[in-house]
Amino acid sequence: MQIKKNDFVEIEYLARLQDNNLVFDLTNEEQAKIHGLFDSKRKYKPIVVCIGKQDVIKGLDKELEGKEPGKSYTFTLSPEDAFGKKRTDLIKLVPTSIFRKQKINPMPGLQVNLDNIMGVVKTVAGGRTLVDFNHPLSGKTILYEVKILKIITDPKEKLQGMLSHLLAEFNLELNEGNAVIKSKLKEDTFKKELEKEILSRIPEIKSVNFNNL
Repeated sequence: MQIKKNDFVEIEYLARLQDNNLVFDLTNEEQAKIHGLFDSKRKYKPIVVCIGKQDVIKGLDKELEGKEPGKSYTFTLSPEDAFGKKRTDLIKLVPTSIFRKQKINPMPGLQVNLDNIMGVVKTVAGGRTLVDFNHPLSGKTILYEVKILKIITDPKEKLQGMLSHLLAEFNLELNEGNAVIKSKLKEDTFKKELEKEILSRIPEIKSVNFNNL
């Protein structure tokens, strides 16, 4: 059975840079410890993605289509299909005084937030600071080692996998196509967008209601 668009699949993965084999993301706890990436606050487990919805970066989403569950694959993603090409227009000179006013001492390698955009300081000289606002992995070729565990067909399991991407804590009840989601989510606009996405992705679900957890 081949994976097709709109299928929900459960996968494990390990992602590394092609040029130096540096691992930067993975789903397995033991591997995280081996590669020095373990974070006690993170839950390490397989993830559920809906094919064609870019729940993962677009190149990986595209590569998963047509593959088979129960098999392992290694995908090589070009910068265009991973985190994008490095754009020179996103490397900007910023007056160092802007940082001083925020009580920030800019130095090479420092991550900064300007107008809610994250960047990395490259150089500081002559009252001006060069900041790179590209994604840190832009311009990089990425290798993904992926094991496709299964295709998910149960509507409740699909919704649980979908919600686990978006909500830190939730309870879910699904009865005859009617979903009740209990969470600490307060934003009504986000609830409406989430309801729309659920109904679009999982046609077996006919209604979605949100309650406070």
